[in-house]
Amino acid sequence: MTSDTAQDLQGLKAAGQVVGYTIAEMRKSVVPGMTTAELDRVGAAILERFGAKSAPKVTYNFPGSTCISINEEVAHGIPGSRVIQAGDLINIDVSAELNGYYGDAGVSFQLPPFNEEIVHLCRSTEETMMSVINHLRAGMKVNEIGRMMELEARKRGYKVVRNLCSHGIGRSLHEKPFEILPFYNPRVTTVLQEGQVITVEPFLSTGTDFVEQQSDGWTLSVKDSSRVAQYEHTIVVTKGKPIILTSA
Repeated sequence: MTSDTAQDLQGLKAAGQVVGYTIAEMRKSVVPGMTTAELDRVGAAILERFGAKSAPKVTYNFPGSTCISINEEVAHGIPGSRVIQAGDLINIDVSAELNGYYGDAGVSFQLPPFNEEIVHLCRSTEETMMSVINHLRAGMKVNEIGRMMELEARKRGYKVVRNLCSHGIGRSLHEKPFEILPFYNPRVTTVLQEGQVITVEPFLSTGTDFVEQQSDGWTLSVKDSSRVAQYEHTIVVTKGKPIILTSA
């Protein structure tokens, strides 16, 4: 969508703040020995407290309130009986609807004991996301997002996962452009508009550049020993610095 009014911006900010707060509180709540279902219930309770709804559950009947992916899992992990262990790489992705507006964000982090390679991967992914966000301006071609994302990943020694994309958002969870590729495609000629609402979500990988869907129909995992981290914010494009909607 394009945020054209003060009411739109207020609604988007409110939804985004709930998403950011939910992720922050879920991250604080993680301890070894809890299941991903227990962690998901933390997120579900926060969304309910603010009157927000789980966007993947409402939109796609996802079997959980949030997506929680562990180690070899990269995205869309279903909360369940998996027990979180010390040293795990965890991804929490929260999407929510509040009063007709949507926000979407994600974070990857490791529980101690820390492995410096995983810590560096997570830090590099966040840096990549922020570098891309800070460069975006109305009037730029959409494919510049992919160009910058892949360039920033390579500078840090990583690949991008090519079959996971950023996307438009606002009045629904996924809107045009439905796939903002994480690499440069010269055929994409669309231009970022002032007020346009999108996610920026790089997935940086230590090896693989493609993830595979598992038999549960949701979870996307690596096919080798690679590890992948994701960071994501929902933003509003402006003529100047973008507005980040999903900060905690």
